[in-house]
Amino acid sequence: MITSRSSHLVQRLTVASTMAHPRPPPATTTAAPCWFGWSASPPPQQHRRSSSSSLSSSYPSSLSSSTATRHHILQNEDDIDNSIRDHPSNIKRAFRNRLDSTRGKSLLGGGIDRIDKQHARGSLTARERLELLYDPGSFREIDMYVTHRCQDFGMSSSDSMVIPGDGVIVGHGNVGGRRVYSFAQDFTVYGGSLGEAHARKIGKVMDMARGVGAPVIGLNDSGGARIQEGTDSLAGYADIFQRNVDASGVIPQISVIMGPCAGGAVYSPAMTDFIFMVDRTSYMFVTGPEVVKTVTNETVTKEGLGGASVHAGGTSGVAHGSYANDVAAMRAMRTLLGYLPSSNDPSTLPVRPANDDPNRDVPSLDLLVPDDPNMPYDMKDIIREVLDRDSMFEIQPEHAKNIVTGFGRMDGRTVGVVGNNPMVLAGCLDIGASEKAARFVRFCDCFNIPILTFVDVPGFLPGTAQEHGGIIRHGAKLLFAFAEATVPKITVISRKAYGGAYDVMSSKHLRGDANYAWPGAEIAVMGAKGAVEIIFRGRDVEKNTAEYTSRFANPMVAAQRGYIDDIIEPRDTRRVICDDLRLLRTKKVGFIPRKHSNIPL
Repeated sequence: MITSRSSHLVQRLTVASTMAHPRPPPATTTAAPCWFGWSASPPPQQHRRSSSSSLSSSYPSSLSSSTATRHHILQNEDDIDNSIRDHPSNIKRAFRNRLDSTRGKSLLGGGIDRIDKQHARGSLTARERLELLYDPGSFREIDMYVTHRCQDFGMSSSDSMVIPGDGVIVGHGNVGGRRVYSFAQDFTVYGGSLGEAHARKIGKVMDMARGVGAPVIGLNDSGGARIQEGTDSLAGYADIFQRNVDASGVIPQISVIMGPCAGGAVYSPAMTDFIFMVDRTSYMFVTGPEVVKTVTNETVTKEGLGGASVHAGGTSGVAHGSYANDVAAMRAMRTLLGYLPSSNDPSTLPVRPANDDPNRDVPSLDLLVPDDPNMPYDMKDIIREVLDRDSMFEIQPEHAKNIVTGFGRMDGRTVGVVGNNPMVLAGCLDIGASEKAARFVRFCDCFNIPILTFVDVPGFLPGTAQEHGGIIRHGAKLLFAFAEATVPKITVISRKAYGGAYDVMSSKHLRGDANYAWPGAEIAVMGAKGAVEIIFRGRDVEKNTAEYTSRFANPMVAAQRGYIDDIIEPRDTRRVICDDLRLLRTKKVGFIPRKHSNIPL
């Protein structure tokens, strides 16, 4: 962890001071305390410190305590007397010293000055982020000694331009006791730019993760392609893209944007399962503000073009959430990983000791839905009451708020949750809601996570904006996703289920495993008023509305047809769902052979 430049930075990052590791004073003799495996001063080009600076450098304890005492760094092999070279013990000692020197350079990244600049921006370094992500002492780095091969444009093999690790830290460790692979781009080294060696390291760790069936998480903080390496950089991106596709649906892939992510670099996160961002310090876009200004004469800031407020704040829907700082982001990733299986092997679904009675009655559910069918309520209140206590982790909370998606637990086991929210647009399905829910449903199906669907939907949102935007095609994505899903699917209709939206929301007709309605539910082609206007053409509106309401403003007709399995009391919902989930653990589905489906993208 870090000890901050000032108390202000500590407050911003909420870093516990007990985790800090202050830097010892500069060494003046070879007997100085070990610092990153050195027993003497660091290399001269990295050993500079302003007397006015109050930042005490500190680094992950799990990565800095591997060597208690080491020999003095050999600055140059020529310093070794030829007579000493020939003795085997001295040759081994010289190699060990060179090894320690290389390891120290890798651990230090771009050096003190650049680490200071990273902290001044309110960001942690790549190593500090990894320490927060992993269980203490569990991270194992690989390819620490890899360097670039470029000799052009100032990238020759001088000490100042060749930094072991090549700007990305890759490895694996435990998160909550379960193995997770990761790569963390180091902005202090060449701006985190991606070159051939950098890309090969990322590809290698992704291959390892897929090979053993473990999640991979990328901490993105990069200025983009390393221009000095030309097409090798472009090839590196494409190699990563291919691995994203190969791993899709096999292992969970998570991207955290913790700094710049621009140009071709954005497409790897875009193909992962989840993208998260850090407020005010991260951004992602295909073309930057300068290009936008040149081409369109539009003036826009990086934040306004592709910051967290744009992608996670409801505008684009590219990101699945954002966090105040690096610390909050890493803590959230630990929480999220606790819900996810290690791979698409059903046996890897995490199970926690239940902290809530699966048979608990929930009397508050009897009162949450208003009697007035046009009065809004928050579907999140129902979802939280049904799930295990305090177990909801919402996905894309600020985007398409008319539908709720997220993970929770039932009897200690992970479930995915989808629910229309009458608080926003009356819970109507629109383009944004359809895409948001479809992507989430498909993720759950990929990784054998049961899906709970809570329905209160008056239909698809009408209007020219929706029709011209392609609501037919986008709405079909959600229909396709629910129909294609073979995981356990349990649906509860709390109030309205009208028209095509009723069909789409995991209805019995899409092979829902258990479909229920509360006593006040209305399952019909449309609301009573609209139906009467069409059927009776304005005749006896009041009388006919009452008759239509009596006939269809309840779930009885659907129950008589077998379109719902039961009409249950709201307070019994949790108990019924927990029982169904136990029964459905052994669900089997047959498949007709095909190469793949053709979802209407």
